[in-house]
This record gives sequence, structure tokens and C-alpha cells, in this order.
Amino acid sequence: MMKRWHLKAPVPLVVGTALLVIGCSPAGESGGRVLGQNWELGNGTVTSFAEFGDNHVPSAMGIVYSAGALDNLPASNSDQHHCFDRDSNGSVDPAMECFATHEAVIPLPDALATRADFPFTWVLFNWNPVGHIPPGVYDVPHFDIHFYIESIANVFALQDGPCGPEFIRCDQFELGKKPVPANYIHPDFKDVGAVAPAMGNHLIDLTGPEFNGEQWERNFIFGIYDGKITFYEEMVTRAHLLSQQSACQPIKSPPAVGVSGYYPTQSCVRFDSVTGEYTVSMEEFTFREASDPETVADAGN
Repeated sequence: MMKRWHLKAPVPLVVGTALLVIGCSPAGESGGRVLGQNWELGNGTVTSFAEFGDNHVPSAMGIVYSAGALDNLPASNSDQHHCFDRDSNGSVDPAMECFATHEAVIPLPDALATRADFPFTWVLFNWNPVGHIPPGVYDVPHFDIHFYIESIANVFALQDGPCGPEFIRCDQFELGKKPVPANYIHPDFKDVGAVAPAMGNHLIDLTGPEFNGEQWERNFIFGIYDGKITFYEEMVTRAHLLSQQSACQPIKSPPAVGVSGYYPTQSCVRFDSVTGEYTVSMEEFTFREASDPETVADAGN
């Protein structure tokens, strides 16, 4: 297996731009589902949501695509939120030096985000019209949906710079590469050098089907920074959503966690034939007590 490749096109951090526009005001409850903020996408919207089981225990967090949200999507490669002068010629070429994505910050519903026993608070949502590298794997139209534990302020403090394949500030590249304790990460997830501004590092399951001769449709990623787990991510192709399949996959949960709270054990993609909605969610939460860190994992092996 390859040890290092770019997960995403290089992208700097742009603070205080339209990136932070999160759409309309919060919605209320619908069919037992608590809705959060939304963002206009295609001919519809994407909206954060939460669901609860008995005794108000979290059972799901996710993003719901309204009917029409997968149609008439932005076709340009970039919304130009994240651009960097990679060749140091004094100007930025939008076609070659901008992150090929359209993105928005979408807070989770307050019913989840304000709970002391729930570590996730917001979503970084990305539509990638041409996908991203590595070629032949993730270079198809798809969505990256990051569920963050780390605060928005700390994530947005990750700035563009000259270091690493994602062009991040050099000191932050080193912090992004800092391994997490061995008991805080599943051993199948490896560091491929994908430390991105305004995101963090992405650890990839190189045992996944897309690296073993199968066509990629969806996968799960752990995000890290400064030796901590900072996000859970689901990547899913537009084509897979349009196939209208409904299925869950087990998350390869780490042996332990560094922060007490409810954590998901399944990642799910669903289609509702009645409403025409698609959902991407993390589900089947279980409460986990924080454990002391063990010797750090060598995520690059």
C-alpha cells in the first residue's frame, strides 16, 4: 500500500468569508426528528438533524438532503473560499490553486450541541464536483461530511502555508501529523499526510474496498490534530445517493476515547421514497467513559 498521497486538493484557510454562511434559521421538530441549521444546495437544502431514543439518549446525528438537493449542483470546481499561491508567482490561478470544493458550516441542533455528554457540535459540509485525489479512487463527484468534536474557532485557526501536500502552515502541519494515543484510534486507519487547513489531518482505512480493487462509493474517516481525535467523517458519492440504497456500516471504533460522551457505532446512508429525502448519519450511540492515553500509535505504518 502507498504510504503518502494527497487526500484533498491544497486549500488555505479564509476566515470571515462566505464560508461561514450557514443558511436559514433553525427549524423545529418533524416526525420526531429535531432539525438544525440548513444550507441551500442544488434545487433544495441540506439540514443538520438529531434523533433521540428512550430517556432522550442520542440515537442519530446527520445531514438530510431535501428532494431536489442533488439536482442542479454547482458545477464549477471551486467556490474559491480556499486558494493559495502554490507556485509563489504573486498571484492565484483559480483553476489550479484553489481547493476544488463548495463548503458550508452547519451547526448540529442545539438539543445535541449543548449537551455536556455529547462531544460533537457542528458539521463541515463539502460538495466536490470533480472529487479529489488520489486519482482513480476519490476523483468522482462526492460529498465530504465532517462531524466535529473540535471547536469551529480552533479548526478555522488552521491556516494556509507552504508545508505538506495540502499547503498548510508548517508548525500546524507538524501538529497535524502528531500521532494519537494507540488506544484512541483503530489500527486500520493510517496517516497519509492529508493535513488540510481549516480541517485537520485525515486518517484513512487502507483496508477499504476502494484500495482493494473495488469501485468506491462511500467510506469513513477519522480526523485528528495535535494528538487528538477531532472529527468523524463520512464520504459518499453523488451516484451512490442517487442509487437510493439504504444501508448502515459499522464504524471501526477505537478501543478507548479521550473525552467522555456518546459516540456512534454505525454510519448510515438512507433514502426515503415518501419524502424524496436522503440522509447521511452517524447512529447507534453508546456512552463511553474517557480512558487514559496509551503509547502513541504510529499511524504511518
